[in-house]
Parts: sequence; structure tokens; C-alpha cells
Amino acid sequence: MKDLRIVFMGTPDFAVASLKALVDNQYNVVGVITAPDKPAGRGRKLNESAVKKYSKENNLNILQPTNLKSEEFLEELKSLNVNLQIVVAFRMLPKVVWQMPQYGTFNLHASLLPNYRGAAPINWAIINGETKTGVSTFFIDEKIDTGEMILQEEVDIHPEENAGSLHDKLMTIGSKLILKTVALIKNGHVKTKPQVDTDGIKTAYKLNRDNCKIDWNDSIDNIYNLIRGLSPYPAAWCSLLNGEEELDVKIYEAEKEILSHSETIGSIISNKKELKVCVSNGYINIKEMKLPGKRTMDIKSLLNGYTFKPNAKMR
Repeated sequence: MKDLRIVFMGTPDFAVASLKALVDNQYNVVGVITAPDKPAGRGRKLNESAVKKYSKENNLNILQPTNLKSEEFLEELKSLNVNLQIVVAFRMLPKVVWQMPQYGTFNLHASLLPNYRGAAPINWAIINGETKTGVSTFFIDEKIDTGEMILQEEVDIHPEENAGSLHDKLMTIGSKLILKTVALIKNGHVKTKPQVDTDGIKTAYKLNRDNCKIDWNDSIDNIYNLIRGLSPYPAAWCSLLNGEEELDVKIYEAEKEILSHSETIGSIISNKKELKVCVSNGYINIKEMKLPGKRTMDIKSLLNGYTFKPNAKMR
């Protein structure tokens, strides 16, 4: 049985659950590496990562390098006598870092690899209408999310699930998979298998303004999946044409209503209780939306204070 000295690397809430699982199970976490503090908000106050906040509360040794190749950081890392590194939602590591520990560096990724390698696997699984996803652990190599697989766990994606609820589900299941993976390494029972690439592998591209925009000419299922796959963050958006006004709006929650009609694609049907956008084969019934400069509102609250003109449309 190996005596482990672990360094954990991660930044957002998703990573905290795994770090907490290691601490709660009395693993020897000798260092935590997380992103440098960043200015945020109007006052540009320095904002600490979720992992840093948790680490401070639990008196863990925190490192926040700006350059992972700097001599100063590498010397500090070596001085910790680390023999296992665990990465959850961090950045790409240079080879000199990931090859340092005796027992390797493994990563937790929120997809069933080799599918959805990349920056936004939770979002893209929903956007693409998947009914299953999962979490994977693998040893890091020189490419992104391509290393030898250790363990995988599959979960169902419910038809109404959004990225937020799936994130929380995978965060919990992922923390348990971390513990299973560490136990295998500790007991010398770890077995790996190479990822098998096929022509149909799907990629989790970085989200940007273009791929978050709703195309109202797309199929009703694709529009619905895009909205829930980007909710609550970064949110699907489109332009609202309302009389002389053109606004970029964000849509956080919607339902789909499959029904034949002869309305113009993108045209809006509204009353005091509902707001529907006409699409091919039906309507997207908007439940939660945000106008620029306003807070996110349920549609009844929004309709109480905002009027849609008869010729209003989404595009």
C-alpha cells in the first residue's frame, strides 16, 4: 500500500467537491494549486476561486502560480515531495509538471471519454441532445483529454435537465470516482486502457457568442436543447425586434410545444401569462428570460412590466 502525498489542482465549484472528498477521507493533500485571484465586479475587488476559499477554510497549503513553467514554482512543487497529482477543472499542464509525480497525474473529466473532450462537456452533451453522459478519470498526457483511461461512470440526462442540474449531479458522482481512482492507485491495483478514437467522436468546443446564439430556423428540439444546455451559464441569446427597439436577450428556461402552424418563424405570440416564439413544427414557450440591464425574470413578471408589440419577433 502506497503512502500518498497528493497535490490537487482545480479552480471552480466543480473541483471543490473532489477536494473535499479527499480531505474528508483523510488523504494527505500537501498542496492545492488554483488560479490567481482575479479582479471582479465594479469595484474590481480581487475574487478568490472556489477552491482557494475551501482550502483557506481547511488550512491547506495554497499555491497560485501565474506561470506553471517558472523555476520558482517548479522548485516549490518539487519541495513538496509529491507522488500523485489530481486535476479537476484546471488548465492545461506543461509536461514538466504532469510527469513529475512517481504515480502520475490524473484528471477528472465530465464526459464519457473519448466523447466531449474539451472545455464545455456538460453543456455540449445537452446541446447535442444526449440521453447519457458521465465522468471519466485518466492519466494526463501531452494532448487534451486523450490519456489512458482509468475509470468511468455513466449517468442519465433527463429530458428537462439543464446544464446547472447536470453539473451538480456530475460534480457529486465525480468526487466519488476520484476516491475510487485514488484507492486503486494507493493499493497498486490501477489498470488503464487507451482511448479509442473513432470517426464519430463529438467535441466539447469552447463556448462563445456565436455558438450560444439561437437560430430560430433550426429544429424545435435543437433550439430547446440549446437553451437548456446553456442554462444557467452562459445562457442562450438572440435579438428581439420590438417595434423600433432591437435588444439582445438571454433565455434561461423554455418548454417546447410541438404543433403545426402557418406562422412566420421567429414571430412572437404573447398575452399576460405567456410568451411563445414560432418555430418549425411548433412553439418555444419561454419561461425565464433576461432583458439587457435587467434581472432574470420569470415570464409573468416580465410581461407585467414590458409590452411586446404586435409585430415583435426574435431573430
